[in-house]
Amino acid sequence: MTGAYLFPLVVVVALIAMSIKVLREYERGVVFFLGRFQAVKGPGLIIIIPGIQQMVKVDLRIITLDVPSQDVISQDNVTVRVNAVLYFRVVDSAKSVIQVEDYFSATSQLAQTTLRSVLGKHDLDEMLSERDKLNADIQEILDSQTDSWGIKVTNVEIKHVDLNESMIRAIARQAEAERERRAKVIHAEGELQAAEKLSQAAEIISKNPAALQLRYLQTMADMSNSSQANTIFFPLPLELTKVFDAIAAKFGAHGTAAASDKDG
Repeated sequence: MTGAYLFPLVVVVALIAMSIKVLREYERGVVFFLGRFQAVKGPGLIIIIPGIQQMVKVDLRIITLDVPSQDVISQDNVTVRVNAVLYFRVVDSAKSVIQVEDYFSATSQLAQTTLRSVLGKHDLDEMLSERDKLNADIQEILDSQTDSWGIKVTNVEIKHVDLNESMIRAIARQAEAERERRAKVIHAEGELQAAEKLSQAAEIISKNPAALQLRYLQTMADMSNSSQANTIFFPLPLELTKVFDAIAAKFGAHGTAAASDKDG
């Protein structure tokens, strides 16, 4: 009699053990009743009737997907190899199980094709300098297409843009030429500013002749302080130059008058 009761008891205990499921905080269980979707359960302790109900576990944590390197031809016909990393998570457990067979593989394939498609519409310079914009464009496209699968793409980052050696040398030459151009422009701007300042100084000195005398004395003082200076200065009053100018003008006027009388 003991054996007759023991077998059913073992069967009941085994069924109860098979029915009890424990889901962690980041897990959900998509339950099917005779093949039809019934509910999403979890986290915690749930009961599944063996043979009648089936459960598929879904992880809700963020998944990191390394997108393999893709050969991309840019809009300016430059071939590059680009790889990226994709971060996504499941936001609708039922859709991720019912709407797509393998959401991880499907998202990976979609990320590869989208990466090639988006980067192929941009120039090489944009790939190298506007990564944030390209990341946002790829994320927006992926997020809109995976929404029906219950997937949320949280972030996309382009990791590497690999160029061939000839293109690297060409970019280096371009950068060097750009630096030389900037240096010439800066030098020309400096010359222009110096000329403007000298013009302003000359205008100020012309209005006040004493300023020229002070500048002259200051220059003499600077040269006399030099330890290697062997020159002796004799200050010449600037008023004396005015006398010479007046004499030259007077003789010039007499010479002109004499020439005109001779011609007459």
